[in-house]
Amino acid sequence: MKDSRIAAQGLVLLGCGKMGSAMLAGWLERGLPPRSVWVQDPAPSDWVRETGVHINADLPDAPAVVLIAVKPQMMGDALPAIAAFGGGETVFVSVAAGTPLSAFENAFGAATPIVRAMPNTPAAVGQGITAICANAPGQAALGEAEMLLSAVGDVVRLEAEAQMDAVTGVSGSGPAYVFHLIETLAAGGVAQGLDADLALRLAKATVAGAGALAMASQDDPGQLRVNVTSPNGTTQAALEVLMDETHGFPALLPRAVAAATERSKELAHG
Repeated sequence: MKDSRIAAQGLVLLGCGKMGSAMLAGWLERGLPPRSVWVQDPAPSDWVRETGVHINADLPDAPAVVLIAVKPQMMGDALPAIAAFGGGETVFVSVAAGTPLSAFENAFGAATPIVRAMPNTPAAVGQGITAICANAPGQAALGEAEMLLSAVGDVVRLEAEAQMDAVTGVSGSGPAYVFHLIETLAAGGVAQGLDADLALRLAKATVAGAGALAMASQDDPGQLRVNVTSPNGTTQAALEVLMDETHGFPALLPRAVAAATERSKELAHG
């Protein structure tokens, strides 16, 4: 990243909360010079102040990228400050949930290269996954956006923006489903006589370890499940509950993903 167009022309980060800070840390770790970054944020953290980046300073004339990481409800106040970069070579990358490409085209002009991204909260520890799509002028910028967003985890490209609602239902909201799994798994341990702290430690480590194994293994999750399940053993007894077609995961999780997807559509279309 040291010799990139971004290092030469500059990167503007609009909003530097948890997600913005995680990305900034990843870029600096990969060698992006701090003086190539302009952060615009009303209340930058002490950590951001110590990085050496420009903070709330005059912006460069034609930055390579403007990355929008403000909350959707703050978008109206934030966009006018960067509207002048529209219609040129500056690439706009948005990680704001629920804001479609058309909203940015309206703000910056349809000829502006715009990439929409949906990261998730594990990005805060470099373990996120981000889905990206672009308008027609932004197609050529997808590689640059992918490089930037890979600083906080894996990146996938979508065939169409319409898929973003389903992505929200799976990976955008998905960490909350897993956190609730940890909660309820620990509660099950407590119900069977374990100390609450011990049960929570076991549940956290089990979910984290199983996720790491699923990512590292050549086997698909179905085969990994089979590998753990002895005939008529303890795991099978549990899976008969969890895999019940009416009351188990096969019924619950698709319903949860559908509910999140539908809500995402409602929010995107007002």
